[in-house]
Amino acid sequence: MDKTKRAETHELLKPQEWVNMYADYLYAYAITRIQNQEQARDLVQETFLSALEGMHRFEGKSSERTWLTAILKNKIIDVYRKRSSGLQMIDVNRAEDEQGDFFSETTGHWNNEHAPQPFGIDHSDPLMSKEFNRILQQCMQKLPALWLSVFSMKHMDDELTDTICAELKISASNFWVIIHRAKVNLRACLQKNWI
Repeated sequence: MDKTKRAETHELLKPQEWVNMYADYLYAYAITRIQNQEQARDLVQETFLSALEGMHRFEGKSSERTWLTAILKNKIIDVYRKRSSGLQMIDVNRAEDEQGDFFSETTGHWNNEHAPQPFGIDHSDPLMSKEFNRILQQCMQKLPALWLSVFSMKHMDDELTDTICAELKISASNFWVIIHRAKVNLRACLQKNWI
């Protein structure tokens, strides 16, 4: 990119307005993935600082908000990596044996006693939806750090499995065991606390 084009691109950035324009959005993005208010605030501040330091790399191919969100997303992945480093890897064989408790070996479908029950959520009632989201967040906080990281990256950030495995340094087998266990635990927690 030539100097004239780069100068025009930098004029698009308005760092003096970032806090007013994007802080609430970035905080909401971070808190749903990190589950820690103080850490979410710190990540938003670190995002602004990194963006200021990296303004020369902004090419104008996305909006300011998208660019800041991408920086925050990378910082969240770094948190996931730190949380998952040093954690014991799951014994895949043992996990496959445990699946027999939940699924029929012949059909692969849920066993009747473990089959998911309807939640009875009425999407038309915003208060019920808000309450459900609060309980879901509480259930997610109970997950082990690695499980929460994998679940959040897969189902909140729509990351590809290969990307998650590479970022968190886990095998594909471990990924599938973790995602399965996270879902089973979340379902059990939701059934206990919501239904």
